[in-house]
Amino acid sequence: MSRHENSLMLPDDEHNRKLIENVHPSNWVNPEPAGRYNMVVIGAGTAGLITAVIAANLGAKVALVEKHLMGGDCLNVGCVPSKGLIRAARAWADLRNAEEFGLHIPPGVKYDFGAVMTRMRKLRAQISHTDSVHRYTTLGVDVYIGNGRFIGGDTIQVEGPSGHRTLTFAKAAVCTGARASVPPTPGLKEAGYLTNETVFSLTELPPRIGVIGAGPIGCELAQAFARFGSQVSLIETSHGIMPMEDRDAADIVEQQMLRDGVKLLCCGKDLKVQKTEAGKRLTVDSHGQPYDVTVDEILVGVGRTPNVEGIGLDKVGVEYDKNGVTVNERLQTTNPKIFAAGDICSRYKFTHAADAMAQIVIQNALFPHPFGFGYASVESLIMPWCTFTEPEVAHVGLYEKDAREKGIEVETYTYKLNEVDRAILDGEDEGFARVHIQKGTDKIIGATIVAAHAGDMIGEFSVAMKASAGAKAIAGTIHPYPTQAEVNKKVVNLWRKAHFTPRTKNLLMKVFTWMRR
Repeated sequence: MSRHENSLMLPDDEHNRKLIENVHPSNWVNPEPAGRYNMVVIGAGTAGLITAVIAANLGAKVALVEKHLMGGDCLNVGCVPSKGLIRAARAWADLRNAEEFGLHIPPGVKYDFGAVMTRMRKLRAQISHTDSVHRYTTLGVDVYIGNGRFIGGDTIQVEGPSGHRTLTFAKAAVCTGARASVPPTPGLKEAGYLTNETVFSLTELPPRIGVIGAGPIGCELAQAFARFGSQVSLIETSHGIMPMEDRDAADIVEQQMLRDGVKLLCCGKDLKVQKTEAGKRLTVDSHGQPYDVTVDEILVGVGRTPNVEGIGLDKVGVEYDKNGVTVNERLQTTNPKIFAAGDICSRYKFTHAADAMAQIVIQNALFPHPFGFGYASVESLIMPWCTFTEPEVAHVGLYEKDAREKGIEVETYTYKLNEVDRAILDGEDEGFARVHIQKGTDKIIGATIVAAHAGDMIGEFSVAMKASAGAKAIAGTIHPYPTQAEVNKKVVNLWRKAHFTPRTKNLLMKVFTWMRR
């Protein structure tokens, strides 16, 4: 195993050893290729795993190549470990706020960050079986551990610990994902820093931590570490946090993060880093005022860089740039035999986006239009997403400003959670549901939810948009009481109420008058 893989899986404990045994077994011997493959997939993150397993289930002959860890970022250094930390951080915050619910915690309660990380590693290892080499082998996929690169028009060479293997293919899929971007901040490299690829190896809580970037990764982890007890300074070049989200939604999360103890330095300019005896010194200008902060660790969360290097794309005429591999709406690259899916080619850097794109690759690569199946288009995807702060922010479709830029007239309705009984009773009433409906219709163009479980609640709007069901369908659906998801019905009821015409109201008044006789 390489030094890079070892560094991702520190500390060396039973849980990480179990993880490695599943996703990069040390005794694995790559199989001998058995003829021409219908599909060879490079990269075993979400996009690659889904592409390989669906193709194999359909009867195709499939090879899957991974040079690091099966499961990719999501399992190893992304969604899975981060949500383990976030859940623990919420438990710590709930304990500190327990008096509101009549629970008085005596002094001297022990907080154990090491136990939090052990729990995360244990659960990650437990989940890793789903993405394991052995499981995919039993599902009919030939798994190759090593560096795969194109060496010819239909040929991929795999350089692994058990020697070289040469694979030939009818179709191939590039699913090599992306890695953490690092800004060219003066002194950052010399001082040292963490990214999502290394932060989950911590075993001790940094007393002071600086977070660069207030997007989803930066906000989620800044809030979590503040709740664990770190002094957190969050630095962002834009105004406020989550610059791509609905401003009202981001403001609610920002206020909660400030209450959690996060120090926000937004509109940050001229950031510099210096390693000193006291720690890592960050100097930055925020809103015209200079700040000088010393921390123990720096966490960088400023976006993702596609992994296009070292896989021989130039050899096979696959075009790419700083944004990743160039694809058409069918996810076909500039080489018609080679497709791509996931972070390597998508503006949506989400696990569920990679899953959906993999299914498009399968339909277009293995069941092309001449066979009567038609082609699948990435443009048809209805893509929801969620930032897992507290409260969560979830969104699907267009924002109001984006709709108007496209020439779509919308009506926007907002219903606050402080008018939803369950949210009030849960003490989670800071938030709202907001829906954008095309004027003159009941077509839902987009929706945003800010709530404790917004990621679970946004699905109703996603289904309605995918099925072209419209606001009437949600308004006419019975929602159980009391739940926070009632806010979805309440917000579309605002639209329904606004569209009672004077004629309808007049008719109803006549009916009610007649009934009272």
